[in-house]
Amino acid sequence: MTTSSTSREALARQRQRHAEAIARAGGIEAALASGAVSTRVDTTVSEALVLGLLRQGVRAYVGVLGHGSTEIGEVLRIYEGAGLVRLYNVRHEGEASHAAAALRWVTGEKVAVVTSIGPGALHALAASLVPASDGLGVWYLFGDETTEDEGPNMQQIPKAEQALYLNLCATMGRAYTLHTPLALPTALRRGLNTVDHPYQAGPFFLLLPMNVQPAPLQGFNLDELPVGAPPRLGPAADDGAYARAAQAILAAERVVVRVGGGAREATGEVLELLDLADAVAVVSPVASGVIPYAHPRNMLVGGSKGSICGNYAMEHADLLIAVGTRAVCQSDSSRTAYPGVRCVVNINADLEAATHYGRSIALVGDAAATLARLNAELARHRSSSASVNSPWMAACAEQRQRWEALKAERYATPILYDEKWGGHLLTQVAAVKVATDWAREHDAITFFDAGDVQANGLQVVEDDRWGRTYTDTGASYMGFAVSALLATAMSSQPFYGLAISGDGSFTMSPQILIDGVAQGARGCILLMDNRRMAAISALQLEQYGADHATDDQVAVDYVAWAQAVEGLLALDGGRSPRALRAALERAHAYEGLSLIHLPVYYGPDPLGGLGAYGRWNVGNWVPETQALRHEIGL
Repeated sequence: MTTSSTSREALARQRQRHAEAIARAGGIEAALASGAVSTRVDTTVSEALVLGLLRQGVRAYVGVLGHGSTEIGEVLRIYEGAGLVRLYNVRHEGEASHAAAALRWVTGEKVAVVTSIGPGALHALAASLVPASDGLGVWYLFGDETTEDEGPNMQQIPKAEQALYLNLCATMGRAYTLHTPLALPTALRRGLNTVDHPYQAGPFFLLLPMNVQPAPLQGFNLDELPVGAPPRLGPAADDGAYARAAQAILAAERVVVRVGGGAREATGEVLELLDLADAVAVVSPVASGVIPYAHPRNMLVGGSKGSICGNYAMEHADLLIAVGTRAVCQSDSSRTAYPGVRCVVNINADLEAATHYGRSIALVGDAAATLARLNAELARHRSSSASVNSPWMAACAEQRQRWEALKAERYATPILYDEKWGGHLLTQVAAVKVATDWAREHDAITFFDAGDVQANGLQVVEDDRWGRTYTDTGASYMGFAVSALLATAMSSQPFYGLAISGDGSFTMSPQILIDGVAQGARGCILLMDNRRMAAISALQLEQYGADHATDDQVAVDYVAWAQAVEGLLALDGGRSPRALRAALERAHAYEGLSLIHLPVYYGPDPLGGLGAYGRWNVGNWVPETQALRHEIGL
């Protein structure tokens, strides 16, 4: 396509006409149906891409433009001017990826992350580990070197092989390089099936060579651009598996139900199963609230960073019902969590996950639909629901009481003397309790960052429904929570976000202070500062009796740092539960982004933490854990 100024102006006018016609019609589908926009148009690959994503409901873009994405940026400029899309420009591509993942998680809205070539794409690729680990559908649009041999391209891997970036992306999710313009519908269809997959959603990487982006498409048929969504599965097929599963469940004496993220739309069915099977539930971190916290059969989070009662239930169970869980190492105690289990009823939409354990009765299908059929089979053989006073329930309830008493003891001693700070400070456990109680009262969405705040958060939070607490345990990506606050600015469904982060995680993504203000985020960063990478320090001390290279040697005035950003409210969280609540209230009253700096205790006093009760393949624990795994043989 010619690059003359006349041609560029004509192309801009053409794009403007398309965008304005779509806007007047009320959307692209209405524009096509009414004939306001012809199904056959002269366009370019870059514009057709934006039109194709519009047909899939993508109206938000976030990222950093560069020389590899100026063509896409120009289309977005025109379509944003017509009110059809919006580009949220940020200062780091990893932050962009986190915000897109958070928005998809909280509201279901789809976002496309757009970057230049080279480092920008690598930054976003690294952060795409979050949606890949947590099953979140996110689009990634990466500029790429041209399809012709021009020598090493600036910012790309300096090797002669083409498609190196494609290979990198394909290790993280599904990926496609648009080598020829007319393959765009194929690329968009594959992306749709990945991003909108009902059970295994994930990142989709579309690599866009710089010579393909502006390529003309004469008389392009917009009907080729895919719409809709992949179909959902029904219940697992009945080949006798339901009867076998019911028989095994009813013959067991100590049933535990592992509730994973795949069960988030099956709360009613899981609750019915618990009663029919006289079972207790142990909840994965990503499923907080699927079983209400106060439910008597909820033994809360289990695993290496789980609760006393959760780990007791897993350790003493003789049958496991796994619902929508992938058995991530931390929550599964590196596959040693169920030493007494001799049969697993595994309900999952993914065949690999459904057959993860040996001695499994695999039910491959939608969790809610499959549970409904399994519950019906159980009800045929059980005249009434099991009593909450059964021996198994009584034993687990006793452990739940122990756990609640241990937590109450910590809450009753919220302040301890910290050597490094040289004063009395709130413990992290007490601070998380204050913050999560406050968030629940104010209907705020809570994001936990990696590290100690995540471990304590999972043990403290008391969700009564799913969708109030989010934490990336799949990747444990430092800086995710603070970057997630950008989603409050991008959402069409306004919400207030509370990001609870440590000083280590915050400093991985501090640009949120600038980008959050610039884009209109509304939320609060609660920065719990113990001046170290405390989670790693604790692991080192427990394993080796000494810690190394985790201590923060430089004092940072985080309040002054935040105050340097115009439009951001910076607060001191104080040294007491009352002071912290007051700071949270001030932050909530502010129509924008705020940061509360809170020094917190770190030290050997057991009242400063909640402890760890499950095994994990880490450091010098690995040989023992691995040996036990193979001894169990599950």
